[in-house]
This record gives sequence, C-alpha cells and structure tokens, in this order.
Amino acid sequence: MKRVVITGLGAVTPIGNSVQEYWNSLINGVSGAAPITRFDTTHFKTKFACEVKNFDAQHIFEKNEIRKYDLFTQYALHATDEAIKNANINFENLNKNRIGVIWGCGDGGISTFEEQFGEYKLGNGSPRFSPFFIPKRIVNIASGVISIKYGLRGVNYTTAAACSASNTSIIDAFNYIRWGKADMIISGGSEASVSESSIGGFNASKALSTLNEDYTKASRPFDITRDGFVLGEGAGVVIVESYEHAIKRNAVILAEIVGGGLAADAYHLTGTHPEGEGAVLGMELALEEAGITPNQIDYINAHATSTPTGDLSELKAVEKVFGINPNANISATKSMTGHLLGGAGAIEAIACIKSVQENIVPPTINTQNVEGDFADKFNLTLGKAQSREVNYAMSNTFGFGGHVASSIFKKFTE
Repeated sequence: MKRVVITGLGAVTPIGNSVQEYWNSLINGVSGAAPITRFDTTHFKTKFACEVKNFDAQHIFEKNEIRKYDLFTQYALHATDEAIKNANINFENLNKNRIGVIWGCGDGGISTFEEQFGEYKLGNGSPRFSPFFIPKRIVNIASGVISIKYGLRGVNYTTAAACSASNTSIIDAFNYIRWGKADMIISGGSEASVSESSIGGFNASKALSTLNEDYTKASRPFDITRDGFVLGEGAGVVIVESYEHAIKRNAVILAEIVGGGLAADAYHLTGTHPEGEGAVLGMELALEEAGITPNQIDYINAHATSTPTGDLSELKAVEKVFGINPNANISATKSMTGHLLGGAGAIEAIACIKSVQENIVPPTINTQNVEGDFADKFNLTLGKAQSREVNYAMSNTFGFGGHVASSIFKKFTE
C-alpha cells in the first residue's frame, strides 16, 4: 500500500472564499448565518441560512461558462483553482491518465431545476428548456467539468452519499491512490442548496432551526435548546496524492491521510441510530486502518449538525469508542459554517488538516448548556479555539439513508 498525502487545499464557504479566510474565521468563531437573499422567505418557517458571500461569478467566469454551470459547479471550479495553485501543479508535466477527480454532492443543480421547471409550469405547456438544463442540474457534472477543464483522464465519478458524500469521496481517493490505481486525485465536494425547495423540504421534515430572531446563534450543536441545523453552501477541495508522486514533483506536503471508515446505520430514512451504531463502526474502522488507538486522536471534527437526535447519537458513539474525558478535543464547526450537506465533509477535512498543521482546534460556538448526560464527559472546545499539539485529527460525517464516513488525517513526517 502506498502512503497518501495532501498537497493542496481550496475552499468557498459561508465564512470565507479562500482557505485562509475560512480558517481565520473558524478560529475566531465567526458565524456565517444571515437572512436569505436568494428568494422571498415571507411564507417560510426558516428565513436564514449560511450563504456564500461576495462571490461574483462575473469576475471569475466567462459569460458562456456562467450560462453552462449551476452555482454548485461554479463553487467547485473556483475552489479547485485555488487548490491547484496551492499545490503548485503543472499538469503538462504530469501523466494526466493517472490523475482523476472524485467529487461529493447531494443536491446538484437544485436551483437550476427549480428555475427551469418553474418557467415550464407557468408557460403554455411548450417544453422550452435550456440546452444546458440537464448538464447544469445533474449531480455528477462538477467532477466532469473539472476533468474537462484540466484534461484529466483518470478515475472520475461523484459520490452521492447525502451529507457524507464529500468525506466518502476523499476516502475513495485515498483508497485509489494507496492501491496504486492513480497518482493524484482532486477530491472534495460542493453544494448550492439555498433554494425554496430545499428550505421548504427541510422545514417540512422539521430538520431546520427556526430561530429567526437570533439567527447567528441558531446553529448550537450539543446545546439542550438546539432545534435543527442551519443550511449552508460552498465547496471544499483537497489534492490527494501518493507520497512518491508528491516527492518527485517537489510538492509541499500538508498532511497525510492514514485511515477511512465507511459504514451504515441501517436504521432509518433520515434519522441516525439512537445509539450511534453506524458511527461507532465507521470510527473503529478508520482507527483500525490507521493502525492507532483512540487515545492517539487529538481532535475530532464532529458531524454535529445541531439536530436533537443526531447530536445525541454522535456523543453516545464517541463515548463508546473513546471513553469519558478522552485525549481528544471535539468541536462542531457547523456552528459557524452551517451544514453544507454533500460539501460538509470537504470543508471539515480542511479544518482537520489546518488543525494538524497549526496545532489549533477551532471552537464550537453558540453552545451554552451542553446535553445533560455529556456536560462533563468531553472537551467540546466551547466558545474559543484552543492551542494544543494535534498529530491526528478525525472527521465524522453522517447522511440521510444512514451513510457513515470517518477519515483520519496525520501530521506529516518523513
């Protein structure tokens, strides 16, 4: 098995449109929640979200590209461009047959679908759809567009594993490279789901917070008053590469991937298992693959969306795997970014990698009263970032349908 390393990062998030902006906001506890600007929320129960801010497509893309690409693809392309520059990649000097793209997404071009189908229903019945309607909305198009832009002919697909999609894509990239089937893979995920149907649908399932009067504090993971997640959007990219390939091209190595666990709750359509059985299995598989014990994990980036049942089941799972008062700091960065659905695992992987690089654990903000049985069991990094040695960081993501993905990042050493 080959060693697998990270050599580049890119991000478009509700709290910063570059990795450095995003990381600075994370460690300073900045909330990305604000009133929704995309549509009129008068009749919606939830009127706020974590939208990406100051993203002007007209200054980034040509007009014909804007017509062809849904916002989730635009986010993907912009974050990928940053990651490629960060990794100092010149594709013309590399074997593009062995470089691929594995992406994660859940909703795809949901806004494109709403817009086009809405116009059709309001018309006279004539199917006057844009020729770009299908390629703009299909969930796999971002991975395809990235490969087309850079001429990458290696493995190319999209994982549609709901909210664990981009963590799954990173684990898949890790596996392809350690098995020797690729030299480099652009991996991550993106979403642009702040739309009428997404907000309305999640409201109908009672998944979203409705704290409209104090929206910056609405995402409050582990708090006994939590009432649902805050929808977010954006993209995260990691350049995953074999150690040998990275060394050969004199790349700067940011971190190493050493384990990935994929599992299922096998329990409920939308809810996590109340005892966190799938989460336990995913974390245990990741630890086993990494060849480390639970007490070697220094930081856990929790899935922790701020839903009543989801947060509780994850805390139970963490206790089963790590015990009470473990070595690890735990934090829920969704308290700042909101929940990016299929893109969540990608930006949370970046948080783990930066934590490993800089020995800082970003905080959980907004949480005042921790779930009773767990108030004294864990260091949830409440309110303020904490400096500490971070050699291993774990990222947890769970999705509708019971999907579980846990990945482990290690401080790079020769």
